[in-house]
Amino acid sequence: MSRGRRYEEPKLNMKKVFAVIIAIIVIIMFIFIIKGLLDRDDKQGMITSETYFVSYKDNKWGVINSKGEDVIAPTYQEMIIIPNQKQDVFLCTYDVNYDTGEYKTKAFNRNNEEILTGYDKIEAIQNYDENNNIWYEDNILRVEKTGKYGVIDLSGKEILPCEYEEITAIPNIEDAIKIKKDGKYGVIDSTGNEILKTDYQNIEALGKDNKSGYIVQSADGKFGIVNYSNSLVVDAQYDKIDKVYGNDLYVVERGGKQILVNKEQAEVLNSDTYNQITAILKTKDAGIIFEKDGKYGVMNLAGEKIIDNAYEELKEAKADILIAKQNGKYGIIDLQNNQKIEFKYNSIIYNDEADIYIAETEDFNNDLIDNTFSVRQTGILTDLNTEKGYIELRNDEGYKYYNFKFEEQNEKDIFSKNTLYLSKKDGKYGFLDKDGNVVVDYIYDDATKQNESGFAGIKKDGKWGSIDGKGNVVIEPTYNLDEYLKIDFIGKWHYGKDTNMNYYNQE
Repeated sequence: MSRGRRYEEPKLNMKKVFAVIIAIIVIIMFIFIIKGLLDRDDKQGMITSETYFVSYKDNKWGVINSKGEDVIAPTYQEMIIIPNQKQDVFLCTYDVNYDTGEYKTKAFNRNNEEILTGYDKIEAIQNYDENNNIWYEDNILRVEKTGKYGVIDLSGKEILPCEYEEITAIPNIEDAIKIKKDGKYGVIDSTGNEILKTDYQNIEALGKDNKSGYIVQSADGKFGIVNYSNSLVVDAQYDKIDKVYGNDLYVVERGGKQILVNKEQAEVLNSDTYNQITAILKTKDAGIIFEKDGKYGVMNLAGEKIIDNAYEELKEAKADILIAKQNGKYGIIDLQNNQKIEFKYNSIIYNDEADIYIAETEDFNNDLIDNTFSVRQTGILTDLNTEKGYIELRNDEGYKYYNFKFEEQNEKDIFSKNTLYLSKKDGKYGFLDKDGNVVVDYIYDDATKQNESGFAGIKKDGKWGSIDGKGNVVIEPTYNLDEYLKIDFIGKWHYGKDTNMNYYNQE
């Protein structure tokens, strides 16, 4: 009787076994490393899975997260500062003596544990934009020890030692920190790299970013210009340098008179036919915008008027195109003084990235005008997002979205992560889901679109409340926000009245 073949037991491949064991060990090590990093970051106040907001209730300050939950209950007398909304490093002042101006500071994390200790003071570096809105350098802090200042990052790493007399932000310029040592000023960036040596009596930004260069004052009180690479552009020999430049031309002052010089410091224009140079035109060799006797015009570099000083305001929008004001109203002209847009608007702003003119009408709506000077849309402009390339316009039909060619866009494509979409029907507002199904009935007099935290504002009978991302009412319309410039909710918290302070309130 024959027997069937008996298959042999497979032999272990020791190389494969060893490789599997090594892989398992690596995975376990990786897990422990990640856990260690998270634990370390937690201790250092750097949990990044949350977004944090300042809260205010019953005259006390605290911190909430993007769900509207208390992270730090409102218990602090003074406003809490959050330099970076993604990191749980919170700053506060306490024991404030309003008579002497003395105060104490501390940093703490989401567990209300004090962190970044060892300094007499620890503070955010405050800055202002051109509209005087406050913002903070988001990755560094100023620290003080025994009367001297230094800089640390949000993990506590030293960027600059405490050996400086002053450390401040340069107004309206990101990532440019003005430092003072031995009575002289210099500039660093947020990583501590030296931009300008501490050699100057004073330093100001020339333009609107940290790459435009700096106006510097020498020891003898004269002014010059130094670029971002710490190279001298204009010798410090002038009584003043105005923040007007372009095409390698600079406006300087000597003996109370404005002079236009080039980078070789040769005089290009020095005329008695203007009181003030307000702009250098973008088109090379086109000339300047000047003011004389309170009116504005255009002059070429030979000193010849090409547009008489007949306008109340004059500002270049783009090459060869000017926004002008006449008889109290704004319009648009070209360099040949041809009228492109009628003088009928309260204001006109040009957005360079979108190549769109935004004009405010007498009834405070906005006309959106393209580069052929045609009005393409009218309504209330609520957002122009150059990063995502869309325009948000509100009119009687609700919100509409367009690209910069004024082609209508689907809101669901722009805000693909949203769960609710604002809709208007028969004069009332409700919310739809991505498939167009009604989630919130059309019962509200007004509403806001869903924000990044997932909430939306709802208004009924003159009062505001909020709903969550599923359309559930978080708080019934309760708040009268008629005097508030911004309507926004995180849970039961609504945005504060002072928009410059950037906080959420609960009454």
